[in-house]
Amino acid sequence: MIISAPASTANLGAGFDVLGMALDLPFEVWLADDDGEVAPEGFLLAEPTHPVALAYRDAGGVGDLWWRSPIPPGRGLGFSGAATVAGAFAACEDVDEAVAVATLIEGHPDNAAPSGYGGFCVSAAGATVRLDPPDGVELVVWWPTSSTSTRKARAALPATVPFGDAVENVGRSSLLVAAVAAGRLDLWDEATRDRLHQDVRLSLAPGSAAVIERCRAAGSLAVWLSGSGPTVAALCRRGTTDPVVAAIGAEGSCRVVTPARRGVSITKSDQSGQD
Repeated sequence: MIISAPASTANLGAGFDVLGMALDLPFEVWLADDDGEVAPEGFLLAEPTHPVALAYRDAGGVGDLWWRSPIPPGRGLGFSGAATVAGAFAACEDVDEAVAVATLIEGHPDNAAPSGYGGFCVSAAGATVRLDPPDGVELVVWWPTSSTSTRKARAALPATVPFGDAVENVGRSSLLVAAVAAGRLDLWDEATRDRLHQDVRLSLAPGSAAVIERCRAAGSLAVWLSGSGPTVAALCRRGTTDPVVAAIGAEGSCRVVTPARRGVSITKSDQSGQD
């Protein structure tokens, strides 16, 4: 049995700790159906301290499990969020419970919610509302060779912010939710600009700041620092990603991905890992 949870891009500019969107990069967990069954190719035994194993135990799971994923860890694409959702779901097979366990471990739901429910998620006041992600779009995601510590990135944020900046971010994050609901891709650029956290985090990853400007100049619909960084995510209309990819001009890894409508799920597989 294989359990799959999608990656995510969180904050989406102004939606700090509130907004997140699932991406079609899977974190997969394999559980043996029978004693002696061998894990499919590419799966690694989860060490006890791995996020997937911690979540599995916290949700009541017992025994070993194996994992594989193309999601880069420590880059702001929700590796730990997807891992904890998948691990918890492996133990309980209940999406709400898996997201709750992952949120407790992560400390905030902006990655756990989209990995659990898929789509575009708004999480606040203990509740999550899922919206369908926009149609006809792709995202160019780029990350440098270096990683970012989420804890360090959070520690760099100020304890207080100017009132005007707070008001501006409330307006922009609200505008983005409305834009998703109304299918207004033309509003994403303004709605994803931020005045609370992104500049501080970009100071820890100056290469990412340059890539953001290049992606914007190359015609992306919107561009933001994914999670705590250093990944940059640029939203493009389907089939228009080539100029954005070409404009990045920085060392690192680049992928074109699509929003994932489906959240964590169970897939019955043969030994090759194919459906």
